[in-house]
Amino acid sequence: MKGSYVLTIRLDKDTEIRVGKMGSINFTKGFYHYVGSALNGIEKRVERHMRNGKKLHWHIDYLLEKARVTDVLMIEGEKRLECEISAKLSEKMESVKGFGCSDCRCESHLFIRAPVSNCNCQK
Repeated sequence: MKGSYVLTIRLDKDTEIRVGKMGSINFTKGFYHYVGSALNGIEKRVERHMRNGKKLHWHIDYLLEKARVTDVLMIEGEKRLECEISAKLSEKMESVKGFGCSDCRCESHLFIRAPVSNCNCQK
């Protein structure tokens, strides 16, 4: 299946993470949404994101070494929608500037949803 996806990610504690050439970023504990596209197969891309021990290539790989994916939304289609989705999310949420968007003009593809302490979900 071709298309775009949104990963919901949980980070359980405040963590400083070195993110490739971006350098060190201080992430606050909470939930994040990461937006991406995979026109060669969403399933394989998401499987890669979920795998441990992978080669660190994309910005999201560095975050996922310390955090975990809790949910995935897949949007089937021939067109990359990651920039459109990111634009909508940026209207409502804070973002990590420059994260995941080195190949476009977006400010970010990673958005902070809510602190863990504001959630009644299970660990």
